[in-house]
Amino acid sequence: MVATACKGGLHDELGRSGTTGVSEANPRTTGARGSHARPSVNALAAPHVAALLASADALRLSVSADETRATIVDAGIATRAGLEAGRRIAEICMGGLGTVALVPGDREMRGFTQVHVHSADPVLACLGSQYAGWSLSHGEGKGAFRALASGPGRAIARREALFDELGYADRFDRATFVLEADRPPPAPVVEKVARDCALPAQGITFILTPTRSLAGTVQIVARALEVALHKAHTLGFPLEHIVDGAGVAPLPPPAPDFLTAMGRTNDAILFGGSVTLFVAGSDEQARQLAANLPASASRDYGKPFAQTFKDVQFDFYKIDPMLFAPAEVLVCNIASGNAFRGGARDSARLQESFGV
Repeated sequence: MVATACKGGLHDELGRSGTTGVSEANPRTTGARGSHARPSVNALAAPHVAALLASADALRLSVSADETRATIVDAGIATRAGLEAGRRIAEICMGGLGTVALVPGDREMRGFTQVHVHSADPVLACLGSQYAGWSLSHGEGKGAFRALASGPGRAIARREALFDELGYADRFDRATFVLEADRPPPAPVVEKVARDCALPAQGITFILTPTRSLAGTVQIVARALEVALHKAHTLGFPLEHIVDGAGVAPLPPPAPDFLTAMGRTNDAILFGGSVTLFVAGSDEQARQLAANLPASASRDYGKPFAQTFKDVQFDFYKIDPMLFAPAEVLVCNIASGNAFRGGARDSARLQESFGV
């Protein structure tokens, strides 16, 4: 992709700040969260996107406009986008409602640098923005394009039933998506996304982060809190009772092949992820959440993820969905002042997965 000639125009277009985002909430489905105005995740993410594009050269990113005039950011396909690019992309993925930091590794995690994430609105940041919940596809056979879309643009398109449960919709003049893909989306996919967002294609930004890249590794491991929120939702824990949250997971060595890279990034969370959730409600609810949320509560827990994937003939739908969770969780009930712990990190299995 050739980007140099159009970078300035793209930066100017995406750097505009004169448009205010509007979000909609349904108090009947959001409980206490519906009692105040919800922020626009796309409006909050927009300055982060503009800053990312303005720093493209320094971050080793390639920025271009495709045939539809959508903005395409290569963060690891034909570039060597690194840790800082991945950190910033993870914050964009959370709709500007999360902070992501690289922190030193501890003795338990054998010194691996860790990715720490926090959000003061974890339900909206993680489920309403960061979660890879929108399946995009085009074509058949080996040449088909398949990708799961993350990012704040999902809240504009609202192609997932999850947004009805959240009671949230976003309106803004630009939409941003993060794809774990090794090639740009074809024009029909871009055009579909633009239609679903009711925006011109030039208002759409796709940030591409292959799993095997450094930037991709960071933004995937930065999902430790997100997978905890998603599993809490699957377990039926009331989302309106989740007040705050933070998570951390070790950063694995990237791998040149997709299967190993995917296995290591999943194992970083399954065996090394640690999440703290601050909740309201009863102690029994908090206790049950702590007991059932960790990855070890799944029947498929125990093997490196790449091996688990092979064992089901590479069919994700045959894997127990309860596996996708952090290794340990601390649930703090702010109503009672009591805290409940579940699961444990496993450095031995991490070493097996990471190859050290």
